[in-house]
Amino acid sequence: MDRLDTLDDAVAAAAFRRLVRHLRHRTDAQNVDLMGLAGFCRNCLSDWVGEAGGLDKDEAREAIYGMPYAQWKAEHQGDATPEQLARMAESVKKNA
Repeated sequence: MDRLDTLDDAVAAAAFRRLVRHLRHRTDAQNVDLMGLAGFCRNCLSDWVGEAGGLDKDEAREAIYGMPYAQWKAEHQGDATPEQLARMAESVKKNA
């Protein structure tokens, strides 16, 4: 059995909320860079929350970003460089 599956739901939820708040604070960590390093980003988290909780895409993204997604993009998202996009593409290939 995976030890993760034995965590109390309240503990797991607290850790998840801490992760989300950390990502909200670290707006300098761009989604394209997260994808390039780890193969997931804030949008992935919002998709997973939406699937798990029956939220539509906009509701789930607002839960993760702490504001409407369009607002977050306008305030914090820069243009991705070709290098960032290439790293992201290579990283995503590892997701299965």
